[in-house]
Amino acid sequence: MKMIILDRDGVINYDSAAFIKSPAEWIPIPGSLEAIARLNQANYRVVVASNQSGIARELFDMCTLNAIHQKLHASAQQVGASIDAIFFCPHAAIDNCDCRKPKPGMFEEIAKRFKISLKGVPTVGDSLRDLQSGFISGCAPYLVLTGKGQKTFETGGLPPGTQVFADLASMVDALLKAGTGAAHFSI
Repeated sequence: MKMIILDRDGVINYDSAAFIKSPAEWIPIPGSLEAIARLNQANYRVVVASNQSGIARELFDMCTLNAIHQKLHASAQQVGASIDAIFFCPHAAIDNCDCRKPKPGMFEEIAKRFKISLKGVPTVGDSLRDLQSGFISGCAPYLVLTGKGQKTFETGGLPPGTQVFADLASMVDALLKAGTGAAHFSI
């Protein structure tokens, strides 16, 4: 089974410093859903792993998060894409849970649920904590420069072997063309 693990905010949809608190605020980055459709066509299982501390902060509730994710699923289906699963951490940083990225708990749960090793599984994020949690779990880290990605890149400290792309669409193009000299660079 081929799998890819994507962060949500800043990778699939536009991010907001004030959090994505409603379905109306969830707006896909151009080309991201079509990229997921291309992954599906190449027999990838697409899994989302996302910190959602807005729940702990009481900025939105589980019903609202479910509505946001329903919009994600519906929008993806409109372009022939499918998300196999969405994993999220509802805790705040002060809760010191094991599932909040950069800790690997969400990734461990994905491996357990799908009964696979995450060694070499691509994980795509726009923040250092996205890449760290995947890297600790054995995933191959990919940084996109959308969302917080440009700032993350400029700050540095990325896990070894991190590949950097403009956005999810260009990352997926390179992944699917693996070995053809696609334009990207590694840290």
